[in-house]
Amino acid sequence: MFQEWITLIYTNFAEKILIMNDYKKVIFEISPVNEDVADVLAALLAEVSFESFVSEPNGITAYVQHSLFDAGELDSVIANFPIEGYKINYSIENIEGRDWNIEWEKNYFQPIVVDDKCVIHSTFHTDVPAAEYDILIDPKMAFGTGYHQTTCHMLRAILASDMCNKSVLDMGCGTALLAILASMRGASNVVAIDIDEFAYENAKENIKLNSTPGIEIRLGGIEAIKDSDSFDYVIANINRNILIADMWRYAQCMHKGATLFMSGFYVEDIDALMEEAGQHGLRLVRSAEDNRWAMMELVKD
Repeated sequence: MFQEWITLIYTNFAEKILIMNDYKKVIFEISPVNEDVADVLAALLAEVSFESFVSEPNGITAYVQHSLFDAGELDSVIANFPIEGYKINYSIENIEGRDWNIEWEKNYFQPIVVDDKCVIHSTFHTDVPAAEYDILIDPKMAFGTGYHQTTCHMLRAILASDMCNKSVLDMGCGTALLAILASMRGASNVVAIDIDEFAYENAKENIKLNSTPGIEIRLGGIEAIKDSDSFDYVIANINRNILIADMWRYAQCMHKGATLFMSGFYVEDIDALMEEAGQHGLRLVRSAEDNRWAMMELVKD
């Protein structure tokens, strides 16, 4: 889910070795401020070696390794920005290399406990609360540590569901956190898909860390869903536009009575998502929200 991706810094802070790269910190101001424009800008920057993004009140802050920074490529992104009517200014700061592993541990990722049932932590944590489900996540550049409201929505939905011997699709899996919890909850067939190669590799590492080898990882988008796939649960924590565009495919791989959990959008987006869901035989069972971030539980009739 891209909106969470730009909310937290997912650089290589969780590497097991000391990475002392120098970085360029580029602060982008978007006028007028628009979240969708920020999403598009971050996606374009990712194509020119920017590797982490933070949402800001007036735009985004992006980070790129000093050795990979190309001022010409950056100016080209701004000059050829595909959405008209917005002005994008930026300023650049140099950040000297440091032990990013320690920075991540100190500032961005502490153990998380969800409903006193599930604890999420990294391999560098030592003081970890006990819980029924203990999940190790080394996030690196991939989305999904449990901090964001949308991920918490999904974790709670999985914890409240009967996953025993069920088939589960985690679409846009990121770190594979949700797939791992589903597997721990007894799901017998779990498929996790992500279009980002960094996420794909990180998901494989986290699956190994948690001794959940039964999860199948696939690299790609909805084309990675096979015609033979049929799921009891589809989990999609992405963003509104992708959810609307891909919902038809989610519905296709769900048998009658199967459940779709969606998050990664705001309360204001529910009506648009419901309109699309209705076209594919998906009925709303419930919705939830936390600080305007929403989730929906739908069943295929």
